Order: sequence, then structure tokens, then C-alpha cells
Amino acid sequence: MPYGALKRLEIARALAARPRLLLLDEPAAGLNATESREIDEVIKKVAATGVTVVLVEHDMKMVMGISDHILVLNYGRKLAEGTPSEVRANPEVVAAYLGAHA
Repeated sequence: MPYGALKRLEIARALAARPRLLLLDEPAAGLNATESREIDEVIKKVAATGVTVVLVEHDMKMVMGISDHILVLNYGRKLAEGTPSEVRANPEVVAAYLGAHA
């Protein structure tokens, strides 16, 4: 199976247990842009059903696009917490994850 399909299968297997909370660790890791967008849509659909999704992810575009609330850590230290727009405006987050020119 293609890697993106395997990632979606892993999420489906977790959902078979009908969780109220789904923990996802780097679901976009190793995926190409198309596969990453597919995982993004799956996560949005899962959240729309009422399942709380806790996402650990370095793909900031994905995080900003699907999150209601974000907690940003850098080397174990909390940098920011809030909505995507609040986090995006935080200078420490910009420097650490989005790049100095974001």
C-alpha cells in the first residue's frame, strides 16, 4: 500500500474503537503534498464527528489549517497557546517554526 493509504488505515483502525479522544503523532510525517492534504481532510472529518483530536505535528501549514486551539512547544518549553491567529502572531513561534519572514 502507498504510505499515505497506510496512514489513513492507521487512523481508521483507531476510530474502530469509537474513541472520544484521538491522539495523532506526526500523521503527516513522510507524506507528499497530496497525501498530506488527504490526511488533513481525514482529521477534519474526524473532528467534525465530535471526536477530540490531539495532534503532535511539525507541518505548521496543516496545524494552522485544522486546529481550533494550539499549544506550541520548543525544546520542551511552552512558547505560545491560543487560536491559530494568536499563535501565528507570536514572535517566538514565528522564529522557531514559521521562519523569521513568515
